[in-house]
Amino acid sequence: MIQADLNVILPEILLSVFAMLALVGAVYTEKDKLAPMLVWATSGLFIALAIWIGASGQGGTHVAFNGLYVDDAFSRFSKVVILLSAAAILLMSQDYMTRRGLLRFEYPVLVTLSVVGMMMMVSAGDLMSLYMGLELQSLALYVVASLRRDSVKSTEAGLKYFVLGALSSGLLLYGASLTYGFAGTTLFSGIIQTVKAGELSVGLLFGLVFLISGLAFKVSAVPFHMWTPDVYEGAPTPVTAFFATAPKVAAMGLFARMLHDAFGGAVGEWGQVVALISVLSMFLGAFAAIGQRNIKRLMAYSSIAHMGFALMGLAAGTELGVQAMLIYMTIYVTMNVGTFAFILSMERDGQPVTDIASLNMYSKKEPGRALAMLVLLFSLAGVPPLVGFFGKLYVLRAAYDAGFAWLAVAGVVASVIGAFYYLRIVFYMYFGDETDEGLDSGGSPMLWGFLMASAFVMVAGVVNLFGIEGAAAAAAATLVN
Repeated sequence: MIQADLNVILPEILLSVFAMLALVGAVYTEKDKLAPMLVWATSGLFIALAIWIGASGQGGTHVAFNGLYVDDAFSRFSKVVILLSAAAILLMSQDYMTRRGLLRFEYPVLVTLSVVGMMMMVSAGDLMSLYMGLELQSLALYVVASLRRDSVKSTEAGLKYFVLGALSSGLLLYGASLTYGFAGTTLFSGIIQTVKAGELSVGLLFGLVFLISGLAFKVSAVPFHMWTPDVYEGAPTPVTAFFATAPKVAAMGLFARMLHDAFGGAVGEWGQVVALISVLSMFLGAFAAIGQRNIKRLMAYSSIAHMGFALMGLAAGTELGVQAMLIYMTIYVTMNVGTFAFILSMERDGQPVTDIASLNMYSKKEPGRALAMLVLLFSLAGVPPLVGFFGKLYVLRAAYDAGFAWLAVAGVVASVIGAFYYLRIVFYMYFGDETDEGLDSGGSPMLWGFLMASAFVMVAGVVNLFGIEGAAAAAAATLVN
């Protein structure tokens, strides 16, 4: 029995052992020399595990440790996206971190531990394992946010994230204790039986609201978004890129897992709450980003708006809704990898630049990069026929089919408003005032590669979304049914 359980969590065990061996190895070697090698080894391990987990896609559903842990098509889909995006960000960040003296051996180790937490989150079958995964991810992220110890902004980012993260964990734990008190169990399979047996009691409803509040913080949804702009701006740019990708997928996966596995019988109750959070997030992200001049803060508000769209799929409470959310998150992560590859290459005299005005007439100096960034920005805005448009179309259709026509209309309006700040960057790159102080040419071949690959996916993916529709449909069917 234990052997079977350990086989189910083998990928997580491998990552944990790797992180511990890396820590011990660093103690007995020259730590600074080990760091670049460790980045490559960690990225390689992430990619290998993603291929392994993806290849075992027909493995059915396996429950381990008496329901604490669930390995199914939904968790496998989420894990592949998490692992590949984390590997991409690590590879992108090496050159940037090395040149600024930030590449310490702790960085890949902390990323590995946070990824273990994320993999636990999407496989959680119990409120206890949910919390363990969430905290393992969060504690590692608090540290990497303040990795630049000599920077006031980076330290402030880590502290704000930690304090507000502790508050969200408190809300989550209070919701979990209320749910346990009224359901008599922490297992999702037990909670859903309680919900199905009778009407959702007031106590369980309060527990659900607190659980949603705790998780809304993790996905930067309004009104729990306060930390996002400051942390995105203050953290080192590669860390910001990491925040914008893998943890978002894990948190959305956990959100869907908890709502459908534990409260699937009360879709009418939580659907309206999630719909409200969704519409608030879309509009705040759309309006607040208009005044931003710092591209990292702009991407923070963009992230809030995009999480609003992903939550629209979740609010539908249907199989199509979950499929739409998974497709949207995969496309969103791919767009962000390319966008942050571009942001990481924004330099003047070797120093990082984040002011969007520095992109004036960038297309004259770097036509290839400017075109790739234009494609990504259009895709983020949801301009057809790029892949980002189809991501939005999926969630809008899911919301409309579920009876949330007003939410779909609100999504279209928010998308049109949000297009303004993406198109403004395009305007700067192609039609801005020509200034003497532009950005440096050239840059890392690795960043160029990720930028071009991401832009290519946004164009070529129009054909069949690279087949992720089928995998997302299978994952959604496993979760909802």
